[in-house]
Amino acid sequence: MPKRKRDYDKEYNAYHGTPEQIANRSKRNKARRLMEKELGKSAIAGKEIDHKKPLSKGGSNSRGNLQVMSKTANRKKGNK
Repeated sequence: MPKRKRDYDKEYNAYHGTPEQIANRSKRNKARRLMEKELGKSAIAGKEIDHKKPLSKGGSNSRGNLQVMSKTANRKKGNK
């Protein structure tokens, strides 16, 4: 039986195109803009903005919930 080819574009759009994911992406982008405004673009270049309490667990974009982290550290932390 031959393997069916996966339609990665369809899978990507089915997940990232949902209203929930669009809203989450908007919140993450807003957090990055807030930190850029406060610290400057050069201070966060190559880094990520982390939500101490994740948005998915009721966290907010308030300044007290945001921190600058390296990409590696942020990805390692995950949704904890």
